[in-house]
Amino acid sequence: MNGNISSDLLNLVDNQVDQMIDIRRQIHQRPELGFEEIATSALIHTVAQSLNLEVLPCPTSTGAVLALQGGKPGKTVLLRADIDALPIQETAAGAFASEIQDVMHACGHDAHVAQMLGTAAVLAQRAEDLPGRYVFLFQPAEEALDGARKMIDGGVLDGINPAALIGCHVSSILPVGLVGLRSGITMAEVAAFTITVHGTGGHGAMATEGSNPLTTAAVIATKLGAVVDGLSLEGTNCSCSAGTLHAGTAANVIPSHATITGTLRTFSESDRTIARQRIGDLVAETMEQTACSVDVSYSHSAPPVINDGPTTDLVRRVTTEIFGDKMVFNMPPVSPSDDVSEFLNRIPGTYFFVSAGKTDGSSGMHHTPEFSIDEGCLRIATSIMAAAAVEAAEN
Repeated sequence: MNGNISSDLLNLVDNQVDQMIDIRRQIHQRPELGFEEIATSALIHTVAQSLNLEVLPCPTSTGAVLALQGGKPGKTVLLRADIDALPIQETAAGAFASEIQDVMHACGHDAHVAQMLGTAAVLAQRAEDLPGRYVFLFQPAEEALDGARKMIDGGVLDGINPAALIGCHVSSILPVGLVGLRSGITMAEVAAFTITVHGTGGHGAMATEGSNPLTTAAVIATKLGAVVDGLSLEGTNCSCSAGTLHAGTAANVIPSHATITGTLRTFSESDRTIARQRIGDLVAETMEQTACSVDVSYSHSAPPVINDGPTTDLVRRVTTEIFGDKMVFNMPPVSPSDDVSEFLNRIPGTYFFVSAGKTDGSSGMHHTPEFSIDEGCLRIATSIMAAAAVEAAEN
């Protein structure tokens, strides 16, 4: 990239930091679940209007697709951010804590929106000097594993023809100041499952353990982790876990059925096949040992996140030029998943990680009530995305 343009963009990022923080906090206060992100989408469009961005058709009821045309020839680059929150009650107190009961940005998608709007603002200020075209895709319902697929099925990529995709995820695991990149399989594939246990039900005073679907489901839930024993990629284990267990209507009634929902995360087709077979074996064993019947179904899923080598190398080079090589590390594969993989299956690109943990260790794990970030990550992520997008459009 032209050195003058690169330096200019970074100065513009510094000027955007306060606004990005304000946007992130505003979204954090008013979190919205998948396909309910009405206020978030409206905020995105308001900012887009102030930047004179082109509004492209969005096939989903929430989300946004915006475009910026550079003044010089070049390629089209797609930048993607997810926008939804999680059904979690935030425990942290503060001036911008969630005001919505049992809904929280517990995975950093509020930061993703802010840094993408910051990237758009920076590029818009120098549009005449930039090559190519930039499409900013704000995707709903990532946590439901449904948003990307619905956008794609609705034709969101029609006519865009992007040469590359760039996106990033903040991470509370490491203190702010690091950037993790990886070529190839980077995040696990995921499938949501439902296990339903059927029993006879009855009076709580005459409980028969073998036909109690609640206790049977509880035992199954404790054994799910073992179905991925020995399955891993480069030292990172696959994962299978229960997220909910629903049963019963009253303290003195044995329920007639119980339902477990959870996710299975693997890195390869062979590991997925083995793990699903083991779940089937667990169900068969349970039915042999109890008077309950059990069935399993799989629903929403997303393939593994597979990063394109050349695009990842480009982002690594840009990051090193901006922040130095001590800040950049080659990350191992991780067991969390992200449906950005649906786009990466169709467009060569990379999904990198920017550390956002508070230095005092108080950030908390993703998907927990204690999750929080150091907002210094916004400057880092936006600097990389803006500079890498221009580089990809030019080269």
